[in-house]
Amino acid sequence: MQVEQEWIDEYSLKNGEFDITDVDRQLAQIVPSPTQMGKVYAKLIKDTLQSDENYVDGIMRVYNNEICDVIDNYNCSAFYEPSYVIARAYQSGGF
Repeated sequence: MQVEQEWIDEYSLKNGEFDITDVDRQLAQIVPSPTQMGKVYAKLIKDTLQSDENYVDGIMRVYNNEICDVIDNYNCSAFYEPSYVIARAYQSGGF
């Protein structure tokens, strides 16, 4: 909890109002678990980590990219794509 609070303070993180589980059940019958999404993002961070960057910088870079809006939209299937497809979409600017 201390590390979490340090990150919240250091990066001025705020709670949002977006409900990630508010999906069209005809389009998204399964909402992935936080662990499943953590794996998607961990692979994306690892696959796009730059040589001069540490993991914290990689996390901040990825989470501040607009591709997260697509990955987190469970009405589409971006989060189900193989990690190399997601990394390629990230590097090319979108799906």
